[in-house]
Amino acid sequence: MIPREIVGTAEVPGGPPLRLERHGDDLMIMLDRNELMSSRMSGSEAALGSMTCQRLDSANSAHLLVGGYGMGFTLRAILAVLGPSARITVAELVPGVIEWARGPMRELANGCLDDPRVEVLIDDVGRVIEGAKHSFDAILLDVDNGPDGLTRPANDGLYSISGLAKARGALRRGGILAVWSASPDPRFARRLQQAGFAVDEVKVRARENGKGPIHTIWFAKTA
Repeated sequence: MIPREIVGTAEVPGGPPLRLERHGDDLMIMLDRNELMSSRMSGSEAALGSMTCQRLDSANSAHLLVGGYGMGFTLRAILAVLGPSARITVAELVPGVIEWARGPMRELANGCLDDPRVEVLIDDVGRVIEGAKHSFDAILLDVDNGPDGLTRPANDGLYSISGLAKARGALRRGGILAVWSASPDPRFARRLQQAGFAVDEVKVRARENGKGPIHTIWFAKTA
């Protein structure tokens, strides 16, 4: 039996630390005993990026905000389909995650952080959203484990009525708020509608081969 190896730890502002673990050829980001992300299951995170881009009115010149780098699956999916004039801002709260992306996760990153279309902010995505006004064509949130967060209590504000109103204000006309979740959440879907979004809820398998757990992505569009 192959033992797990702790590759590194990263401090989370206002929450418990994350661990990067290796098990054979696989890498996992762990919070206590919870596996937040794994290199063997990238399908739904990649779908968050590609399916958002499919819904954009103009993908070639769009400006997207990605909340949470994770293992870079969403960012790489976006870069694969957006044109050279597009811009992607990545807001990552935990500096250690970006350090992992340039270190033990560099093969997974595959140079995506060095793409000229990408700007990386070490910041709370909620603060970035609050400071923006009709700036983004899409905001993609893969923060915590979805609306029912695990990592830090402050993340819950992103998914509140107030947080959704701020996201709507940061989007351009016809913009998209895309939210990834490990599980369904009917109450959150209703909050999106209450915040004035037209909502499309999609179920996606965790693995690229169409297998694994079923995850949920909401695509919420402004009028």
